[in-house]
Amino acid sequence: MKFKKSSYSATVEDCVEIALAEDTEPVLIRDSKRPGGPTLRFAAAPYRSFTRAVRERELGTP
Repeated sequence: MKFKKSSYSATVEDCVEIALAEDTEPVLIRDSKRPGGPTLRFAAAPYRSFTRAVRERELGTP
């Protein structure tokens, strides 16, 4: 899998990178400043549910 940064990050160095595979594969997330550092792994379905909720502003504010 290949990691990529969001197009919204433009030239900002401090962001996360994501690697998406097939629907049955895990979603991988890492810190762009530390590509050899730890990687978070999420199942595809819960990750997609989370990103949908963020896009649709379904999450409350703290």
